Amino acid sequence: MPPPRYARNILIFVPLLLLVLSWLYAGTEGYFSSTRFCVSCHSMTYPERELRASSHFGPLGFAPECGDCHLPPSFFERAATHAIDGVKDVVNEVRYNIKTEEEFDRYRAGFAHKARIRLKKWDSSPCRTCHRNPVPKNDWARPFHEEMKGGRKTCIDCHQNIFHKRVPEEDLDRGIAENRIVER
Repeated sequence: MPPPRYARNILIFVPLLLLVLSWLYAGTEGYFSSTRFCVSCHSMTYPERELRASSHFGPLGFAPECGDCHLPPSFFERAATHAIDGVKDVVNEVRYNIKTEEEFDRYRAGFAHKARIRLKKWDSSPCRTCHRNPVPKNDWARPFHEEMKGGRKTCIDCHQNIFHKRVPEEDLDRGIAENRIVER
């Protein structure tokens, strides 16, 4: 007995819709992850200047875009993060209405906290896209990298304030457990 007509239409339409949406996302994702797009909001021009002045920008021929660090590399996580955080970012741009760097600095610790927590939850996967098997340069750092191998730590636990203006470093494990910023 053939399936009812509506079931057959769903079996055809849903995969086709998913294919079209995936194709559209893949075609526009590069633009929506670009620094050019991110700094179209005035408040993001301050972090962009800091990125350009950082050691990660340019000396080795690599100029990371905002999305290289602030979005996970896997397709579905990246798409979900774009959809959810993109809406939040637009709402917050209107809500905070940041017009000066001083105003941005009032919220900077909170912005950094949210970015660090995301990186922690993603096991620093954006970092690992470029830094595949990091070997510490100093003997004192080796035990910390061993903790990474055991899954107890991740890059962002130790490497904070790399790109942007310094804010107090955090104990991210306690911060997640207590749902607040916990300074080291």
